[in-house]
Amino acid sequence: QVHLVESGGGLVQAGGSLRLSCAASGSIFSTMGWYRQAPGKQRELVALITRTGATTYADSVKGRFTISRDLAENTVYLQMNSLNPEDTAVYYCYARRIGYEHWGQGTQVSVSS
Repeated sequence: QVHLVESGGGLVQAGGSLRLSCAASGSIFSTMGWYRQAPGKQRELVALITRTGATTYADSVKGRFTISRDLAENTVYLQMNSLNPEDTAVYYCYARRIGYEHWGQGTQVSVSS
């Protein structure tokens, strides 16, 4: 059974930093990453990373967020710097394997102005 356990969310002032972690178990995943959903908005891509280290970022986070992955620990990280109130959302861990997509339970990130 696949489990994705997120940690690292919280409240931070604008300009601050947070680091999210997502520990996966139960399978090997080709791609892992993060999506987010703000109140009243659709869930959107934040960043993805493949097993070979190829990355994809949303334009809104390029240069501020960095995604990384520890294959041995089956964990994906999201370092978020220069946070602004528009980054406030529930952040969801995402993992993909052949034929399946999996989601974490979400972790709240709130950025105060």
